[in-house]
Amino acid sequence: MNRIPPIVDVDAHVVEPPDVWSSRLPAKYRETGPRVVHLPAGTPKLDGGGYIEEPGTEGPDVAWWFYEDHKYSVKRLIAAAGYPADEITMAGVTYDQMRPGCWQPAARLADMDLNGVEAQLSYPNYPRFCGQIFLRGKDRELALLGVRAYNDWMVEEWCGSSGGRLIPLCLVPLWDAELAAAEVRRNAARGVRAVAFSELPTYLGLPSIHSGYWDPFFAACAETGTVVCMHIGSGTKTPQASPDAPDAVAATIIFGNSVASMADMLFSGVPHRFPDLKLLYAEAQIGWIPYLLERIDDVWETHRGWSNGQAACPEPPSTYYYRQMYSCFFKDSVGTELLHRVGVDNVMFETDYPHQDGTWPHSVKAAEDQFGHLDADVVRKIARGNAIRVFGLPLTP
Repeated sequence: MNRIPPIVDVDAHVVEPPDVWSSRLPAKYRETGPRVVHLPAGTPKLDGGGYIEEPGTEGPDVAWWFYEDHKYSVKRLIAAAGYPADEITMAGVTYDQMRPGCWQPAARLADMDLNGVEAQLSYPNYPRFCGQIFLRGKDRELALLGVRAYNDWMVEEWCGSSGGRLIPLCLVPLWDAELAAAEVRRNAARGVRAVAFSELPTYLGLPSIHSGYWDPFFAACAETGTVVCMHIGSGTKTPQASPDAPDAVAATIIFGNSVASMADMLFSGVPHRFPDLKLLYAEAQIGWIPYLLERIDDVWETHRGWSNGQAACPEPPSTYYYRQMYSCFFKDSVGTELLHRVGVDNVMFETDYPHQDGTWPHSVKAAEDQFGHLDADVVRKIARGNAIRVFGLPLTP
């Protein structure tokens, strides 16, 4: 185990404390903005990556987020750390029924210490992986205030007292590229170098990355050195094989969204127009990348007469991948066997704490099992060095 240095974890999750918005929004919005209400659990139904649910009428109270007309119960599934697999369901829970590290920064640091993690970047829970909940908001003023309140909490409270160990990841107002660019710059001015974005914005009803609409946002990220972080599932819609298939099918093939996103991005011309832009795929794993790169370069060359693949992408697409794209993994021995084709400088490690899929508190062993046999300099790059370089962190590689 001593071959694995202290990990810089680029994909964990935070369960937002109950007062994130109620303590920051203007008084007139405190009854419509996100707030926690305790009511009996209902029966959540998974619908394309989201939940449709209403509070029940019987049984013990659980924590519910209310925002305008949207209701969402905090579930054991997203606060799974420390619980055995057969107890991890979509049942609602209270904050007292989850591990404090899910939502308290000091307790999170303690859980990182148990797990061999020096620094950690966390994606949202309630706002969804790129803030989709505010995109759905009816009141745009409230939604924008909600995005900014989350970012202020992330920078000042979640990360502010961690001594640099908790890495801020901010949201943007997805409904306006110019506002998004302004929010990137506002947060970059206080040291933030990571922003959450959708892997497939058209799945959210937004303009495509081919349209040029997002160029102000991408320009702001490139200029400030802000990494565009696209978590798996941030397009909300999950791939489906059959309408009556068990959820296990979608859970298995969800990386297909990241495949689609990376191909879309490589052919879009965005990496060509913004050569300083850095793009990260989170929780997508890496074993699929070598074939995608082989296929995408072949399509670029072989089908150049009709596919329009070279119109916005003048160099072989893999050129832009190796220069500007990164992916992280925590369970992918196939990917580490193909690391010479994935790129030793293009991968980072993650833990997915506190989700059920994650490796806490055994992430050092998971790292050792998957890549601990490689050369020491490669091990160090994967465990921490690449993340430190890409995010510009003030840590020793």
